[in-house]
Amino acid sequence: MGAGDRLELLIQRCYAGLDVDQLRTEALARLRGVLTVDAAFFATVDPATVLFTSAVAEEPLGEVTEQFMANEFGQDDVNKFAALAGGPVPVRSLEQATKGDWRNSPRYVEVMRPLGLGDELRAALISNGQCWGVLCLHREDGDTGFSPQDLQVVRRIAPHLGDGLRRALRTDATGSAGAGPGVVVLDERLRLESVSAEAEYWLAELGAPGQLPMAVRAVAARMRLEQVPVRLKVRTAGGQWLELHASRLGAVGQTVVVIDPVTPAQLGSLLLDLHGLTPAQQRVTELLLRGYSTRQIVEKLCLSPHTVQEHVRAAYDKVGVGSRRELVSALLRGSASRG
Repeated sequence: MGAGDRLELLIQRCYAGLDVDQLRTEALARLRGVLTVDAAFFATVDPATVLFTSAVAEEPLGEVTEQFMANEFGQDDVNKFAALAGGPVPVRSLEQATKGDWRNSPRYVEVMRPLGLGDELRAALISNGQCWGVLCLHREDGDTGFSPQDLQVVRRIAPHLGDGLRRALRTDATGSAGAGPGVVVLDERLRLESVSAEAEYWLAELGAPGQLPMAVRAVAARMRLEQVPVRLKVRTAGGQWLELHASRLGAVGQTVVVIDPVTPAQLGSLLLDLHGLTPAQQRVTELLLRGYSTRQIVEKLCLSPHTVQEHVRAAYDKVGVGSRRELVSALLRGSASRG
């Protein structure tokens, strides 16, 4: 099988109904059949903040998670994930960004070079205008890095990986809550200091036992950087959505992260994004959910009745329902059909 065929198969697998972990594992394995990758970081993100909600960090990257987070959220550098997600070019290499002099990147000098890593290729994985994940591929340190052909490969697959992540997060996106709100207290170095019983349950749902989940680390690190309360939404393996709120506890250097279960109705526009509704379709659907009639939507948005009906039919198709009542039930109570 040639490289082109392997790439097409990888793209097909993005639409095969894989869950997030399956998609990450298979995508990285198949990508290595197309180009050389010596280490990889592959994370889901909250599209509203581009904060990591879960991640796979291959060795030796796992041993420098704290340094990596400090660089991403607290240091000027090239190719930040948030910049790629919000900019015109979502895929770039360190070689490109530094014009061949990797030493111009603090991340390379302080984190990657000590690990024996050289060039990196970063991608924001966009679907429906939102970033659902990020990918970072590494090469061993050497004289050359990723080629223009390598970048073209990642540009080709990045939007499909974004589609796959969005679809995976949508599946069973309204699982039943298993506990109430929980509280986590971190010390000044963002190490776990204390945790409520409810939070202990959610931490187990979010990450490997004995480890602080990536989502908790990310929201706390961003709060430390910006010195203002920060929040993000994250999905557990069981399908329950949570909102994490991070804030500073007085003047003692501690960080508090509150973990709140989120109902389908509280997901708001995120749930519409998960189903792939366009901004125009979302505006109409949001009014439907508030009880507006077609005539009222026409007057409110200054649209023709035909256009409103087109947006409504598109929302039905994307959510997998056949009527306004089913749409309201699916989006407010979580009873959408699964496709």
